[in-house]
Amino acid sequence: QVQLVESGGGLVQAGGSLRLSCAASGGTFSVYGMGWFRQAPGKEREFVATISWSGGRTYYADSVKGRFTISRDNAKNTVYLQMNSLKPEDTAVYSCAAGVVYHSSWPAQAATQYNYWGQGTQVTVSS
Repeated sequence: QVQLVESGGGLVQAGGSLRLSCAASGGTFSVYGMGWFRQAPGKEREFVATISWSGGRTYYADSVKGRFTISRDNAKNTVYLQMNSLKPEDTAVYSCAAGVVYHSSWPAQAATQYNYWGQGTQVTVSS
């Protein structure tokens, strides 16, 4: 059983930056593909970014490409989401997720591809 805990959310002005962290425990972190998803009030959960187990491959939603960067440190059992040039429409609860992602399933954009989820961290971008 893998436990995931996000941190780093907060209130930031448009154009600002935040770095989210997701710390994993209780499993072998390095075997899991990791993803970030977000959900704004009244909206469906949305894929943001994913990274392969080794960190060698990354994939982003078009809405964040060029502004967000996903990375991981397997020695620290942590995945990160660096968010730059934030916009009010980025306001949401951001959650990390872990799953066994096979090569044929890449990129893992669907929530159903992930088995473990964190509780989420709120990101609010003011205009």
